Amino acid sequence: MIKAAFCDDDINALSEMQVFFDQYRRERNREILYTAFHSPIELMAEIERGTRFDVLFLDILMPGENGLETAAEIRAYDRNVKIIFLTSSPEFAVQSYTVEAYFYQLKPLRWESFSRVMDSALEKCEQEQETGLILRCKSGITRLDLRHLEFCEVIHRTLLFHLSSGKVLESTGSLDELSRRLAPLGCFLRPHRSYLIHLGYVRSISYRTVTMTSLTEIPIPRGKYNEIKDAFFAYAFRDGQMSL
Repeated sequence: MIKAAFCDDDINALSEMQVFFDQYRRERNREILYTAFHSPIELMAEIERGTRFDVLFLDILMPGENGLETAAEIRAYDRNVKIIFLTSSPEFAVQSYTVEAYFYQLKPLRWESFSRVMDSALEKCEQEQETGLILRCKSGITRLDLRHLEFCEVIHRTLLFHLSSGKVLESTGSLDELSRRLAPLGCFLRPHRSYLIHLGYVRSISYRTVTMTSLTEIPIPRGKYNEIKDAFFAYAFRDGQMSL
């Protein structure tokens, strides 16, 4: 289910957004749970309690703290919510992208504009869900694009996600559970009880180690070489790669 929210100090604008969301749910036959907020304070209190939204319509010009300042605070908790700014003035358009805004929509908001930006935002959410993994890290909630995950290792109850960029994300969890969740993708393999690797980043395989693109060497337990080699070739042929 998609979770959406909208925040505006104008009661009439909130009522209009509710009408749009109800119409959108009917016409698109989508399950969307939405919440209205009359002030940034109410919105931030909900986010600080742990609530996460997929899509957020946020007015920029509000008393006290404006929408841009609120968005900056939200990004400290959630890097993934699609923030769509609403405003009667185009002067903040450039600034809106400093907080990774998904869209900047001028008021008055029309049904055609609302439905178009919702279609786009939800399509993006669905694409990310297919290739993404939500992590609770020390820095907050992060959506990890699995296409960039080179390998994951577990140390005690800590999962270390090594990305192709060299960045390492730290989270808590079970490598057993992670392996089960990613198995249907067909591109992840667990060559060792402490490691889960993305076969697309395998550089070479020997009888003792799998060498990744980053030159990290993953140990291979005795007797698992053939199983790992066969899994790698199956992935390579399926993915259209050539083997000589």
